[in-house]
Amino acid sequence: MSKPFPDQVVIVGGGVAGLALARRLQGLDIPYSLFERRRMSADGGLAVNLPGNAIQALATLGLRNRIEAIGHPIRRRQYRTARDKLLFEIDEDAFWGAANRPRSVRRAELLAMLADDLPQDRHWHGVESRSLAMSATGGALKLSDGRIVNGALIVGADGVRSTVRREVFGAAAGAGHALLAEDSWRFMAPNPGIDCWTVWASAEGMILLMPVSDGEVYGWAAITKSRGGTQSSISALIEMSFLFPRRVRDTIAHVAARPTRLYHSPLEEVRMDRWHTQRAVLIGDAAHATAPVWAEGVALGLEDAIVLGRCLEQTSDIPAALAGYEAMRRARVAHVQHQTDAMSKAAKLPATLRNLLLPVVGPKKYRQTYARLKEAV
Repeated sequence: MSKPFPDQVVIVGGGVAGLALARRLQGLDIPYSLFERRRMSADGGLAVNLPGNAIQALATLGLRNRIEAIGHPIRRRQYRTARDKLLFEIDEDAFWGAANRPRSVRRAELLAMLADDLPQDRHWHGVESRSLAMSATGGALKLSDGRIVNGALIVGADGVRSTVRREVFGAAAGAGHALLAEDSWRFMAPNPGIDCWTVWASAEGMILLMPVSDGEVYGWAAITKSRGGTQSSISALIEMSFLFPRRVRDTIAHVAARPTRLYHSPLEEVRMDRWHTQRAVLIGDAAHATAPVWAEGVALGLEDAIVLGRCLEQTSDIPAALAGYEAMRRARVAHVQHQTDAMSKAAKLPATLRNLLLPVVGPKKYRQTYARLKEAV
């Protein structure tokens, strides 16, 4: 840096992107404070898929050995019909290589890993941001406990329904529903014998099961075409699952009988023409949440933190650093959004046509999407 950083960075949001940025700033000796509205991590019992570029980003943050110790290897992806016919399979080991082998991990464990060794007196939990006033020299964040915190830079790492995005860019900025599904759910369940990332698709929806260990899977289920009617959300999920193989039906029945372990999860996306002003910036889902077609939400958030940290390291001119960050990230994020839209549209094709196309189009789309993301940020 050409001169000492002028004042602290205020990070709003203690999820993946916020904690990754805190790690980055701590390593650069840039002062920061982080505020998270939840007292504990959201969806702590659920899991995430980490593609190879997420593993690469964690390695950049000095966490390769730790993620290899806690993450479950995901060596293959399978795409199947509702009747369990294999449409195509991806050898992820061959594509990414052993160093960047994709892994699954519980979200709570990922967050704990990112927070480990960070100074806890800079992290405030159970405190919600209420309003934000920006000026030419920084921002003043008003918190739910009455405090007003000033920072030379305000970072919105506070997710799809970002307070920082609302305060800086307006209430309606960027947010919308994903093309992929009308409704979706997430859950953990006993592993019914799944040994790789596997998705089944019918004319009405799709169900993903991904092993987090030999004995447990993370699941995601989505309705892509509703039958209408007035049935409850869980009833619609159960009815949709009748179209799928026995091991999938049994898994849905297991979680439906334990509704407190079933997380209703409407798909929302964020598309923004601009992620920064002179003294405020958005990272992660607050800037560019996408449907989980390519499991890139965590990876992009980690990469945002790395690039933003690098830009702040290179200059103490905050507006210039933010402009550099956005310029460096735009094309990569736009690529993921474009590929997400393409696959979301394919998922809504008539099942017969989709099943004819996917054995050819699917592997090609996988390579098109991830080949670009193999390049380190």
